[in-house]
Amino acid sequence: MVHFLHPGLLPRNIVPPDARKDALGCCVVQEEASPYSLVNICLNALVANLEKLCSKRPDGTLCLPEHWSFPQGIADRFVGVLTWQGKLTDRTASICQGNQMKLKLVNIQKAKISTAAFIKAFCHHKLIELDATAVHADLPIPDIISGLCSNNWIQQNLQCLLLDSTSVPQGSRLPSFGQLTGLRILSVFNVRFHTEDLANVSQLPRLESLDISNTLVTDISALLTCRDRLKSLTMHYLKCLAMSKPQILAVIRELKCLFHLDISDHRQLKSDLAFHLLQQKDILPNIVSLDISGGNWISDGAVERFIRQRPAMQFVGLLATDAGYSDFFTTEQGLRVAGGANMNQITEALSRYRNRSCFMKEALYRLFTETFSMQVTMPAILKLVAVGMRNHPLDLPVQFTASACALNLTRQGLARGMPVRLLSEVTCLLFKALKNFPHYQQLQKNCLLSLTNSRILVDVPFDRFDAAKFVMRWLCKHENPKMQTMAVSITSILALQLSPEQTVQLKEELFVAVKELLAIVKQKTTENLDDVTLLFALKALWNLTDESPAACKHFVENHGLTIFTQVLETFSESAIQSKVLGLLNNVAEVRELSSRLLSDDMVKHISSLLHSKEMEVSYFAAGIVAHLTSDSQTWLARDFQRSALLQDLHATIQNWPSSSCKMTALVTYRSFKAFFPLLGNFSQPEVQLWALWAMYHVCSKNPSKYCKMLVEEGGLQLLCDIQEHREANPQAQQIAASIIDDFRMHFMNYQRPPLC
Repeated sequence: MVHFLHPGLLPRNIVPPDARKDALGCCVVQEEASPYSLVNICLNALVANLEKLCSKRPDGTLCLPEHWSFPQGIADRFVGVLTWQGKLTDRTASICQGNQMKLKLVNIQKAKISTAAFIKAFCHHKLIELDATAVHADLPIPDIISGLCSNNWIQQNLQCLLLDSTSVPQGSRLPSFGQLTGLRILSVFNVRFHTEDLANVSQLPRLESLDISNTLVTDISALLTCRDRLKSLTMHYLKCLAMSKPQILAVIRELKCLFHLDISDHRQLKSDLAFHLLQQKDILPNIVSLDISGGNWISDGAVERFIRQRPAMQFVGLLATDAGYSDFFTTEQGLRVAGGANMNQITEALSRYRNRSCFMKEALYRLFTETFSMQVTMPAILKLVAVGMRNHPLDLPVQFTASACALNLTRQGLARGMPVRLLSEVTCLLFKALKNFPHYQQLQKNCLLSLTNSRILVDVPFDRFDAAKFVMRWLCKHENPKMQTMAVSITSILALQLSPEQTVQLKEELFVAVKELLAIVKQKTTENLDDVTLLFALKALWNLTDESPAACKHFVENHGLTIFTQVLETFSESAIQSKVLGLLNNVAEVRELSSRLLSDDMVKHISSLLHSKEMEVSYFAAGIVAHLTSDSQTWLARDFQRSALLQDLHATIQNWPSSSCKMTALVTYRSFKAFFPLLGNFSQPEVQLWALWAMYHVCSKNPSKYCKMLVEEGGLQLLCDIQEHREANPQAQQIAASIIDDFRMHFMNYQRPPLC
């Protein structure tokens, strides 16, 4: 029932960035700290309750109530929320059948949906955009195109089609895109897309933007067909290209309408296409954006000359090159650079390359170097790190480097300026990485280090049950002393935040944690070393055993009572004594274990500490005595000793100051239930007095929590019974009346009025 509340772990005040120095960071703080829009809240509620709100067709798919109708914008966002939450399936997509929804901009990224469901749900709508990036193999590209072409309106009006990383069945080829005459934007990044397919696509009459990155195209000559209309060409990592450099440049030279060209590449391939491009003077006259990241032999001088000849340029990608370091790139007005020379370039790279793991890991590595001794809070950068982690969950270099960057960006003081919602997302992404890479120890260390941040541990929502399991497993790894101390410290705090039900569910982890913590306590006691690790281990055991009979049983079975007796004999510091006695209180509350505390040595120590000058030590010792003496059956043939303890308990309570006094250790209770048997013990007023004093103490410290707890758990009625009982101890009646008066003062408007 009693556990240790860490002093100093109070919510931190946010220190937002200065908008004059970091406008983007200030904007992110405002965005993350603001409530979600009402539309988003409603859509999330709708998605969460689909099964209740929708009816079912004979085939088990869902349909909306007949009178419901979604306007176009809301319908698009609804499908987006379904997709984002991973809930767009054949069963839920059927909601989009019929005319109750008006869809135009549809996002089905990574959805597991069949061809039949796709056609029924989406292909009768008047679609303008479709994002089918990385949809499940059950919906291959040929079926997507066939479904879209089944609607004449879509054929003529679909403007944007994104098919990145979407499958093409083995042995089959892509169908013709020719019927989609309205297409302006097409992306087939990382698709089995061949030169013949490029020839087919190049004939689309309105095509303006094309992404053929990481495809099987060997010859780009077909682009000459659309030279007069193509404005944006992305061919990052075109690894199968078989043309010579002069042939490639000859094609690019003819694409005079291009505003954007991306010929970035993996650095390892040592591509020199960009090097040769930069030497050309009569090429790309209208270019505004050029991405040559990853190119070989690229120098500051060559890039600067190229840009000066084209003063309209607004962006250049130079990440993973030798360029971007001269003063020109920091002084040129209106030019954005994605590179690694400074924080501005790194920020641009993280934003531009969020979907490219090869550049994301490069940008994160540069970020780690830049933030190693960071002293400024940068929420906008942390948000970009989170995007990279979310977009590449199975890429170990991205996850590992991102975890290290997140650690740099949230070191103790820096986390104070980070919005809670953003910290929550990053923490959840760290634990997702742990599950995806359970055997990568350095990633685990980064996660453990992030949990040492008091702001994250106290203020930030995340799955503390999973976190507790992870940290408790770390206790068994026998890492270096620093890592061990961190694991013990985090365990002591997380244990406080778990419900008794969650503690029970830990099972094996709980058993191992108690055993390892006791081993640490025994080692420190044997060495007579009262360091911070010992204190954290005692706190962790105290909190783990709070209202957890299973943990108390593990403690007793692993010789915990013997070890704690040795602790009391070795150390006389009140900080150690109070933690030991706090845990023994928890054991004393478990009826089947309390008799194990009646050894001569333990009773001697408890009886002695009952008279301690330190208030918290005396308080916890009194609690143990109250619980032990309340059951007379355990004292058969030892009634004289029990009577002496009760007399000592009564005398001690009389010598205590007011119940509202301060104690060094902050005591808090999950519930008052363990007090109730003591409150009803009218034959032993000493026991009753301790329980009342303890309840009055916490109620006076935190009335909003504990006065409410009195009502919800039925404790108020017991206090009324004491107040009215004819044979009750007058002092007990006085304290009970004081608690009731406090309740009335703080909860006069409470819905459930006092019972007396």
